[in-house]
Amino acid sequence: MTTVLTPASPLTAADRCDRCGAQAYLRVVLASGGELLFCAHHGRKFEPELKKIAADIQDETDRLTTVPATSAEEER
Repeated sequence: MTTVLTPASPLTAADRCDRCGAQAYLRVVLASGGELLFCAHHGRKFEPELKKIAADIQDETDRLTTVPATSAEEER
């Protein structure tokens, strides 16, 4: 049996953590089918268990520390 995963779309502000309702930064595609969304806090908290049952983990937590460019920097 072959499983094909299609590329996941980027998470948006509308994607909410299944545990607490905060903005989701992790999408966990389960090996059994379906997906779970987690905020960075709950993603880190449940990471060891999630790795055991996940087919794929889309981690966008780096967006929390990325500094957006200012308009002066964009003009250069």
